[in-house]
Amino acid sequence: MGEAFLDRRDRKLDLAAHAAWLYYIAGNTQEEIAAKLNVSRQAAQRLVALAVSEKLIKFRLDHPLSECIALAESLRDRFDLSLCEVVPTDAGSSDTLNGIGVCAATHLEAYLMAKTPTILALSSGRTLRAMVEQIPSMNQPQHKIVSIIGNMSHYGRAGRHEVVMHLSDRVGSQAYPVPTPVVATSIEERELLQTQRSFIVVKTLAEQAKATFVGISHIAWNAPLHQDGFINDDEVAELIELGAVGEIAGWAYDAQGVLLQKGTNNRVASVPLEQPAQRLIIGVAAGVKKVEAMLAALRGKLITGLITDEAAAQGILAKIASS
Repeated sequence: MGEAFLDRRDRKLDLAAHAAWLYYIAGNTQEEIAAKLNVSRQAAQRLVALAVSEKLIKFRLDHPLSECIALAESLRDRFDLSLCEVVPTDAGSSDTLNGIGVCAATHLEAYLMAKTPTILALSSGRTLRAMVEQIPSMNQPQHKIVSIIGNMSHYGRAGRHEVVMHLSDRVGSQAYPVPTPVVATSIEERELLQTQRSFIVVKTLAEQAKATFVGISHIAWNAPLHQDGFINDDEVAELIELGAVGEIAGWAYDAQGVLLQKGTNNRVASVPLEQPAQRLIIGVAAGVKKVEAMLAALRGKLITGLITDEAAAQGILAKIASS
């Protein structure tokens, strides 16, 4: 039996477990389950039936995702999210990227499989690269895959974790990278770059995306934006001084999730973020060191969906309880 088939079966069982938890434990109707899992009512019914036939249901949910589903529902309700998924944290491993990647890929693949032409937008980073690695090869030339972040430093050095070109190569869709560095060297340069026709085309497409997948990073010395050379030592020190705790697509924000009006944000050449977000913006991030950045993004309504791991979800809810 092929690995891909087993992978799909595991994802189906995870979805069935989620449906069963919502039905038997949280008391949701099949209509509510369908809306929460973004499936038809008939599919929701089949998933609950599958959970029963696979003996995932006894007097309790006999599946490792039970605690994760409870955490996801708490976060969904607390922040009124369109989508929330929590994957188990492997206590024996410091790398949760694979589990997050598989879960996020399930959602991304559902959009990619559609016959209807669809615009999907993505930022960049290790977590989104892990998601793309889980997407099977396909030929879907009708879709547009759009970046919302540049992939160069001030000095023209390319980032190591570009996502849009990588994904479009796998699925045969049209790619639209942002033709700018992440952060320009001056406000004047940023303004000039953002008046280029190529940037305006990408920004217009990104604003029409059916779903946008974004990485969430913390702001600290050697955090991804700094480590990858997109901002320098003085710039990261200034962001910390200004109270920045996280960034999405290069845009830094404070503990309440409010985008900064100073620092590198004046020179970020990425597609602007909406605040509050009016569309489906799915944050994909894991790990306890990103808890503050994720909580702030949720508070500031920079994201309307979240895919994370158990340890981070527990950390977010613990911080809310203690504040």
